[in-house]
Amino acid sequence: MHASVDKRYKVIRKIIITNAAVADTTVFEDLLDANNTSRDVYADRGYPSAQREAGLNQAGWRVHIQRKGTATKAISAMQKQRNRRIATPRARVEHVFGALAQMGSKLVRCLGIVRTTFALNLKAASYNMKRMVFLQEKGLAAF
Repeated sequence: MHASVDKRYKVIRKIIITNAAVADTTVFEDLLDANNTSRDVYADRGYPSAQREAGLNQAGWRVHIQRKGTATKAISAMQKQRNRRIATPRARVEHVFGALAQMGSKLVRCLGIVRTTFALNLKAASYNMKRMVFLQEKGLAAF
């Protein structure tokens, strides 16, 4: 049996599953796709560092990482405005995480990283199918 694949749409999503001891920031660069036509990188306040931003800029990415203040120095009004501009496009992605949270979040009861990866990929696939059905019922093209 041969499957026909439409070459117009090449959508590759990366999901990196790690144990709870690994911080999100350590796999940040691994999630970037060099074949992505958009060179914009959006991230929240947990990811800023001068070294990271310099590396991303050198690699050709447009960096949109929110700023954070410290206990002794709050961020300026201009930085607050910048954070708001960055938060607007990020909100759409956060809605996906909210929908996944309603489906049981990232909590899976499995032993082993292979089973956990499989379970979370199934959860992501079921979200994508649910979203596709929603779009089709509204008469919108899913792609």
